[in-house]
Amino acid sequence: MVLKFIRKDFLRQKLITIALFVFIMLSAVLMASGANMLMDLTHSIRYFFEASHAPHFIQYHSGDMEQELIDRWSEEHQWVKQQETSEMINIDGSHIYFNNSQESQQNTLMEMGFVKQNEKFDYLLTLDNEKIQVKEGEMAVPIMYMQKNDLKLGDKVKITNTSEEMEFVITDFVRDVQMNPSIVSSKRFVVSDNDFEILKRDYGTIEHIISFQLNTIENLSEFANQYHLSNLPQTGPTIDYELLKLVNGLTDGLIAAVLIMIALLISSIALLCLRFTILWAIEEDYKDIGVMKGIGILPRDIKGFYLTKYFFLSLSASITGFVVSLLLNNLFSKNIRAYIGHVPKNLIQKAMPLLATLLIFAIVLSFCMVILRHFNKISVVEAINRNGLSNHKSHRKIFALHKSNKIHPSIFLGLRDVVLRCKTYLLLFFVFVLCILIIIVPLNFVNTVQSSDFMTYLGMGKSDLYIDLRQSEDVNERFEKMIQYIENDSDTVQYAGFITSTYEVFNKEGYKESLIVGVGDVSIFPLAYVEGKAPEGNNEIALSFLSAKALEKQIGNEITLMVEEKPRTMVVTGIYQDITNGGKTAKANITPNRKDALWYSIHVDINGDVTDKINEYGELFSGVSMTSITQYLEQTFAHTVHQLKNIIAIIIVLIVLVIIMITSLFFKLHVAKDLSQISVMRSIGIDLRQIQLQYITKVLVVLNLGIMVGTIMANTLGERLLSLVLSFIGASQFKFVSNPLIAYFIVPMGLMTVVTLTTLLSIASIKKHSITIQNLE
Repeated sequence: MVLKFIRKDFLRQKLITIALFVFIMLSAVLMASGANMLMDLTHSIRYFFEASHAPHFIQYHSGDMEQELIDRWSEEHQWVKQQETSEMINIDGSHIYFNNSQESQQNTLMEMGFVKQNEKFDYLLTLDNEKIQVKEGEMAVPIMYMQKNDLKLGDKVKITNTSEEMEFVITDFVRDVQMNPSIVSSKRFVVSDNDFEILKRDYGTIEHIISFQLNTIENLSEFANQYHLSNLPQTGPTIDYELLKLVNGLTDGLIAAVLIMIALLISSIALLCLRFTILWAIEEDYKDIGVMKGIGILPRDIKGFYLTKYFFLSLSASITGFVVSLLLNNLFSKNIRAYIGHVPKNLIQKAMPLLATLLIFAIVLSFCMVILRHFNKISVVEAINRNGLSNHKSHRKIFALHKSNKIHPSIFLGLRDVVLRCKTYLLLFFVFVLCILIIIVPLNFVNTVQSSDFMTYLGMGKSDLYIDLRQSEDVNERFEKMIQYIENDSDTVQYAGFITSTYEVFNKEGYKESLIVGVGDVSIFPLAYVEGKAPEGNNEIALSFLSAKALEKQIGNEITLMVEEKPRTMVVTGIYQDITNGGKTAKANITPNRKDALWYSIHVDINGDVTDKINEYGELFSGVSMTSITQYLEQTFAHTVHQLKNIIAIIIVLIVLVIIMITSLFFKLHVAKDLSQISVMRSIGIDLRQIQLQYITKVLVVLNLGIMVGTIMANTLGERLLSLVLSFIGASQFKFVSNPLIAYFIVPMGLMTVVTLTTLLSIASIKKHSITIQNLE
């Protein structure tokens, strides 16, 4: 009997059932895919770190050093499991050519370092996660260049200097636990021991990588502080195990989070449709329900008929979604497999996507049970004597047509219907709001990452030109010469030089710890301050959001900073956003600590063409990386943006399908209810186009309201959600930079076109109806 009821109900509501099936299936597909990505990511990162024997603490250092001091210090610290110092030869991109190309890598933002395979840990791996071994004349190239330059095994890499050149054959591609992600601005190429010695002698500059593995990472923070307080080499940035995990999982973790968020939003659409469908079914079966109650069938048994239908519907849709997600796993996890590798999963990890799918099923079924409580409101007598779930009040005197002489009658009737039956249109309204929200938030996020304003989230102000001086013994001299040249350059509008160094600061417990401080005038190129303003005096400091949180400081509070080996009380004047260097940095206008300088940078605004100025400076100064802000963002976040754009394309296709199905479903049911009224209008001679205009007016009014509310929510709720996520890496007040043409014109106009065409197709059946046919029915 139950199966007969389900079959009959399906035949009566084919379109509704199919639409619900598709929405639940899409939710299950995205939820399972997002869960699978997270499982792939966390499991692959764990295996990748184990296979490479990832270091727990890394100190980069340029200049001379004594390995004996490091060895002695390591032996004295019981936390140190093993230590290894390796050399990296940094070669300017202008001397490197890929695959016989005449164009060098001069404009690359990446520092291109050449190394030999490590002996103890921090191994550089092949695409099979095996230790790379290369022979003389061979080279292993980072994966990023394989994708960016379309390199293949057997291609050539040429390195030149003023008098000679070396040519290498690409025999492998490198997975590097330290420098894999595109957002890391250094890359390691692997060469043989003999070739390394030649490069060391005749090419580039040496940078030391001082790496430690600890017995347990629980002591990592305290170990890092002790290292910074020692007299060991520190002329360069530091990286720890937690930061390595963060940067390796950031991009794909963000994509997985986006998929899960979209799955939940589409689930919300499915639940709205489900509510509408169940209430409509109850409305249709109102008298039958009353009769069943009258003959003694219990309410729970009646509800059981409907619940069984939605049980099978949601279960089959969820299982189908899970199966489809299995087919899409390779697509969504493609980047993880390329950069980190694929690892066989255990039973629990395989089960997680299925559990995520069953969560969608459970949500849908629970929602059905809540909606079916409407059966409790139905009495036998009322059901037999009435045709619906609620009484309908007459609205003849409200918005009467004869009172309107300024609006087209069909448009007025469409507006009147939306106002008088607003509850009926709530489904369509909320669906449109959610669809706009799903499209606009990712679009605005990608546009923000691509805009120059995003520099302010990297702890830097906006400028035309960003110059980075690589570490060397004469870096101070080169920095001063370049500052002097820029100052005297007639094309210079304004500039600011910064020396970023490590300083000692007293934490909340009163112990010293290391803090990265950018020294320079930060008022020229302002940062994005969450609170306060830029520091001006030499006793003022601005802290990044995460630094202020770690030190438990607010505007007006004081911190003690060691400046020129003396404690200095600094007043916190501003808190800014910074997602670089683990998010823990500071800015001040104090005496630079050149001894422990990490890097030197210059920001310049110029009159004229930026590319010409880069070429001019490139001919005058060596060992300098120069790029426009646009190029900087492109090279740093190109891979992330590319992945997000692919996701957005999928989102737009899904949303268009959702809107077509919902609009079609809604107006087919709407027309079915209005057949009597439509037949009367047709019989008294009202033109078909006028009736169509009424329905188009209805849908466009609801759509435009949805667009307005959805856009407002995207720019408020969307920003807050992203700020909440990004606050963990240092951006607590994320602000969208939207493209008005796309977000506020092309997207709305596209949706209006889709909705209008769908509405016209959905109400095409009104051509067949007249008062005669209605009377016969």
